Amino acid sequence: MTDRSGPGRAARGGLDAAAGADAAAGADAAAGAETPADPIAPPEPVVPGSLGILGGTFDPIHHGHLLIAEEAREALGLERVLLIPAATPPHKPGRPVTPAEHRLAMLELAIAGNPAFEVSRVELDRGGASYSVDTLQALRAGGATDPWFILSSEALAGFPTWRDPDRILELCRLAVVPRGDHERLDMAWVGEHFPGREERVTFIPGPLLPISGSVVRRRAAAGRSVRYLVPDAVARYIADHRLYTEPAWRTPSP
Repeated sequence: MTDRSGPGRAARGGLDAAAGADAAAGADAAAGAETPADPIAPPEPVVPGSLGILGGTFDPIHHGHLLIAEEAREALGLERVLLIPAATPPHKPGRPVTPAEHRLAMLELAIAGNPAFEVSRVELDRGGASYSVDTLQALRAGGATDPWFILSSEALAGFPTWRDPDRILELCRLAVVPRGDHERLDMAWVGEHFPGREERVTFIPGPLLPISGSVVRRRAAAGRSVRYLVPDAVARYIADHRLYTEPAWRTPSP
């Protein structure tokens, strides 16, 4: 789930590293992330039936994604967090994307042992461009009620250009995590762009890790270790399947 704009519009939404899509980001006080001096709040009690959604290309899944998901789970008292890999990310035209079966396998390996995390094939099975509003409507039809959609502050800045953002706010609430290299947004920004919908958005402080999928891919392409950037099982999968070894992966990408 990485859209997120309609055809012909600039697409910057999506939790793609450094992004959010994927949405891993550096912790920075100016961006609203926790600092070492900030008090650490205890986790919220689990709300029965509550659901968080984290979408992205996950190419590959890395520790930044996992920390975002876990932070949202504890801060919001989520019973489950659904990680949804995109079929075709519309905001990355022309960029090579690893086949879905590999991205899905790495996701499954990464979340093994965390009973609160699940992987959904909803966008892979639907195929085509992955727009959040379509995915949220499919989840609503399947019984999901008012889930939390987890996204970065950078993605929120582009949210007005996503496909049908008003409908998205009807289908879910937004949980915004900071990005260290992006301006801090707040409720005043929400009120300016979506007046009267402030109650549909909450801001979650860090901590976040400055990891980007682009860095992981380029390190793998150069034959460097990706250990400690991704779970060990994912690092082994990348090596075993010789992912990201083609020259195209050696240059930075969003």
